[in-house]
Order: sequence, then structure tokens, then C-alpha cells
Amino acid sequence: MKCAIGQDSHAFTQKLGKPLLLGGVNIMNGQPLKGNSDADVVLHALTNAISGITGVNILGSIADEMCIKNNITDSSMYVKEALKYMQNYNIKHVSFSVECLVPKLENYIFDIRNNIADLLAIDVSSIGFTAHTGEDLTLFGRGKGIMCTCIITVARKDLG
Repeated sequence: MKCAIGQDSHAFTQKLGKPLLLGGVNIMNGQPLKGNSDADVVLHALTNAISGITGVNILGSIADEMCIKNNITDSSMYVKEALKYMQNYNIKHVSFSVECLVPKLENYIFDIRNNIADLLAIDVSSIGFTAHTGEDLTLFGRGKGIMCTCIITVARKDLG
């Protein structure tokens, strides 16, 4: 078995017309995040966690090529790219912790968990998701952006 951690954060932007996506779910009336891609911090943290398992960094030159050269801004495509390197492992559990003052995520957690379960082809019961405000201690807790931490647990395919 292996375990890895991934993290990502983005500041809010004033860019009009860009949606706020978290875990591939459109957060209605949420202020969008700054980034070349859709800036989905949840999927970026997941991609980084998978990279921690495989040792292949996707968010860097690979994602830059996908985004800037090929105009692929959908962060689920970065997760799918990272999964290509998970040949000998099955994902057993993924847990997310999001820090942000705004937006409030309680009404979106069900949809985020289901979307990630579909993306990873695992049962939704294997997806944990929590959100907290950070109690005004960080820039995220002061409403300047969103941070996500992700922990992934995998097992070798021959071990179940």
C-alpha cells in the first residue's frame, strides 16, 4: 500500500464569465479562481496526490502543454492524465480538506463526492470531503482564495 498527499491553492479573480469549479462541480454564484486552467483546486490537489504515488508530476510541464499549447483547461483531464501512470495500483480511499471563508460548500459536498467517485471509478463511500473556514488565520480564511489538501491511499493490484 501507498499513501500520498497533494495540495493546491488559488486566489480569487475578478474575471467575468469564468465559473467557480470545485471537484468538477459548478459552485453557483461563487467567485472564480485565478489560473490558466479552470483553477479547480480540488482536482489539482487530487492530481498532485496521484503524482505523489506515481512520481510523475502532471501539474507542471505536462499540464502546461495540455493547457497552454492544446487549450485543455478542464482539470478532470489532468486527473485522467495522472491516472495513466497508476498502472499497478488501485485507489482505495481519497480524502479532501478545503479551506475557504467563501463560498459555503455544505450544499455541494454530495455532488463533489459523486463527481470525483465517477472520475476515479470508485465507490462514493471511498471519498471523504470536509470544508472549513480557517478561522481568519490564513488568506483563505480571510476570503482571498481557496486551498485544498488531498490524501490518497492505494493498494497494489495484486494485493486487492
